[in-house]
Amino acid sequence: MAKRDYYEVLGIGKSASADEIKKAFRRLAVQYHPDKQGGDEAKFKEINEAYEVLKDDAKRQRYDQFGHAGVGGASGGGGGSPFEGFQGFGGQNVEFDLGDIFGSFFGGGQGGRQHARRGQDIAIELTIEFNEAIFGTEKEIALNLDDNCTHCKGSGAEPGHDTKKCPTCSGTGQVNRAMNTLFGRINQTVACDTCQGRGKVPEKACSVCHGRGTHRQRQSIKVKIPAGIDDGATIRLTGRGEAVQGGDKGDLYIHMRVKAHKKFTREGGLILSTETIDIVTAALGGELQVDTVDGPLTMKIPAGTQSGTDFKLAGHGVPNVRTGSRGAQIVSVHVQTPTKLSKRQKELLQEFKKTKRGLFA
Repeated sequence: MAKRDYYEVLGIGKSASADEIKKAFRRLAVQYHPDKQGGDEAKFKEINEAYEVLKDDAKRQRYDQFGHAGVGGASGGGGGSPFEGFQGFGGQNVEFDLGDIFGSFFGGGQGGRQHARRGQDIAIELTIEFNEAIFGTEKEIALNLDDNCTHCKGSGAEPGHDTKKCPTCSGTGQVNRAMNTLFGRINQTVACDTCQGRGKVPEKACSVCHGRGTHRQRQSIKVKIPAGIDDGATIRLTGRGEAVQGGDKGDLYIHMRVKAHKKFTREGGLILSTETIDIVTAALGGELQVDTVDGPLTMKIPAGTQSGTDFKLAGHGVPNVRTGSRGAQIVSVHVQTPTKLSKRQKELLQEFKKTKRGLFA
């Protein structure tokens, strides 16, 4: 569904002042606030989105010139949330979900038995370059994790030996424990500490893991970083966390950090940059070599270009993590005024000054 015009959303004209924009937003926000009876959450979000763009002079200028594509609306890369639909860890954080985030935290019990055991989740930070975030990359990380013991294959028993019924719980995997509470003495059924709820113990403990079924190992994990990932995103790798005897492995959460670029900044699906031209090129027009993440390209500068003019380079922005389609690069051109002039240059400008009437009408 196409987005509505932001001026239409706020019910104002394109020449509205900053004060008029603010008043229109406040009036509509009160009317449609979702906490108010008769409010409308969808309209409230639409109103807020329009206001966030139109209240900012730079964003408003780009919107007036390029429409929604000028403020990141075309890429779907997300202004506040570049991975819509992968939202996790709140706010800007993003979860590249490879499995349901909550589904495997607790295993379903049967017949009143305890929940299935699950290994510990692991969280790490990974820093990548700006261009790696734009185009995607693959990284290899090394971690020390509890993994299934290779000597006993995770059974906890020395090879050649079997398991036997746990003497503590008589093979049930559960024991009753009495607890004193404010409401009196309560009997509670809990997992057996001896067999960790399995109901069995090894006849002879593994000589490597000493019956635990797991031991610390150095692991190398390859991580595919999707093109368009943003700073603050979180990649989840299901089953790549720590192992536990008789249960599922936990998950590995990789919190992404993207280094700042010396020339480019990112705004949702847009890449923003600034270029400088001289007054002659601004007045007469010409060509300008512009840096992009794809390499340098030549951009035409029309005659009469004013300082602060934005130019849109379609397809040179941030890829959408779902579709792969790319946003735009917005190049803001600033006209440089010379500070040191020769005598002849001053004479020429003086001659121009005498003949400039009507040029700026």
